Amino acid sequence: MSRLQLALNVTDLDAAVDFYSRLFATEPAKRKPGYANWEIADPPLKLVVFEGAEGGTLNHLGVETETAAEVTAAEARLAADGLETTGVDDTVCCYATKVETWVTDPDGAKWEWYVKTGDADRLTNLIVSDGDAASCCAPG
Repeated sequence: MSRLQLALNVTDLDAAVDFYSRLFATEPAKRKPGYANWEIADPPLKLVVFEGAEGGTLNHLGVETETAAEVTAAEARLAADGLETTGVDDTVCCYATKVETWVTDPDGAKWEWYVKTGDADRLTNLIVSDGDAASCCAPG
C-alpha cells in the first residue's frame, strides 16, 4: 500500500500538533524539535509539519511506498516519461533513513517518491558551511 504525503510549513509546532491531532483523531507517530509527522490510516495520509518557515505554506508533497524497488520503478517510469528526476538516493531526512527520488512540477512544487528504511537521530545528513543543518526534504 502506498499513501500520499503532505508536508506543511507551520509557525507554531505545538499549535499545529494540537490541531492536526484533533483533526485526524490521532497523535503524531514522531515528534522532534521543529518537526512532527502522523501516519493516518483514514484517509491514508502521511502528514508532516516543519516549524520555522512561513506558516500555512506547502513544504513538499510525496508518495510513501513500502519498498525501495517501488521507488526505483517509479524513478524509471518518471524518467522514461521525460520528467527530470534526481535519481535514486539513500539519504537521511526528517529523522529517518530513506531511499528516495524527487521531481518538481512546472510551478515548482516538489514531489518526493520514497520509502523509509529506518529511524535517524537528526533531521538531515547535509551540513552547510556554518555548521547548521541544511534544509531537509528538498531535492538535491
